Amino acid sequence: MTKRRDFIKTMGLSSAVVLGSGFVPAPSPKAANFKYCLNTSTIRGQNPGLIKYIEIAAKAGYEGIELWVEDIKNFIEANSANRLKKIIEDNGIKVENAIGFAPWMAADEEKSKAGFEQMGKEMDMLASIGCKRVAAPAIGNEGPIDLMRAGKQYKELIELGRSKGVMPQLEFWGAFGPFHHLGQTMMVAAVANDPDAKILADVYHLFRGGSGYDGLKLLSGQSIDIFHMNDYVDNIPREKQEDKDRVYPGDGAAPMEQILSDLNQMGGEKILSLELFNRSYWEKDPLEVAKTGLDKMKSLVAKVQ
Repeated sequence: MTKRRDFIKTMGLSSAVVLGSGFVPAPSPKAANFKYCLNTSTIRGQNPGLIKYIEIAAKAGYEGIELWVEDIKNFIEANSANRLKKIIEDNGIKVENAIGFAPWMAADEEKSKAGFEQMGKEMDMLASIGCKRVAAPAIGNEGPIDLMRAGKQYKELIELGRSKGVMPQLEFWGAFGPFHHLGQTMMVAAVANDPDAKILADVYHLFRGGSGYDGLKLLSGQSIDIFHMNDYVDNIPREKQEDKDRVYPGDGAAPMEQILSDLNQMGGEKILSLELFNRSYWEKDPLEVAKTGLDKMKSLVAKVQ
C-alpha cells in the first residue's frame, strides 16, 4: 500500500514537472458552430421567384440562403443589384453561397479561359449583393481530368476570388464521371496549396459517387464552409440514383449521426444547406417544405451537440 502511495506521489510530481516545463495537454477541439441555409433548388419546382425565395427562407427561420447565379443575373438585369441587396437585408438573411456553372476547370484552354472570364464577372455580381462564396464545380470536362493541372487552375481561381472578395468552393458531383469522388477533390485542393482552398461536399454526392463518409475525418475545420444536406433512399441502386431521388435529411439511409459528428468535431463554422430536387416536395407549399427541412436538420444536429 505504501509503495502504491509513493508511486502516485511520484506521478503527481512528474506531472507538475512536465507542466512547469511548458508542456501542457492539447485543448479539446471546439464543437462546430452550425448555421442553417436553404438552397433554392429545394423549392425550385414551385417557381416562387427570387424575392419569394428570400422571403420564404427568412420566414421559415433560416439564417442563410444559397441562390443560383442565373436567378441573380436575371433579377439584376430587370431591376438592379442595389434593389436585390436591399431585399436581402430587409429580410434579415445572408446569401451564404451561389450556385454557378462556369467551366473554369475545362481541359480545353479556350474553354477554361472563357470559364475564368465568366467566373470573374459572376464574382463581381455576387460581391455587389454581399455574397462571399460561389460553387466551383468541374463542369466543362468530358474525359479524365488531370488533377495536378486542375489543382493549379483552382489555385488561380482562388487568387481571382481573393481579388473579388468571393471565394470559390470546390465542388464534386457523384454522378459526374470526370470529377465524382471526394478523393479527387481533396487532391485538387491539396495541389492548389492555398490556405483558402475549400471543399463543398454533399451527403447525396458522397454516396452517389462512391466516396463514402469516412473520408470526412481527414478534413480539418478550415476545409469546409458549406455542406449540402439531404439523404438517399436504399430502394434504388446507387448507380441509378438521381438528384430527384434525394429526400429530407434523416428520412433516408445515410449515416447522418456519423456525418454530423465528424463535421462537429472539425470545429469552426459549418453552414448546413438544404439542397433537394425532390419533385414530390415541389408539389407542396414551399414554406412548409422549407420549415420541414429546417426542423429535420436541427433535430439531427441536436443528437451530436
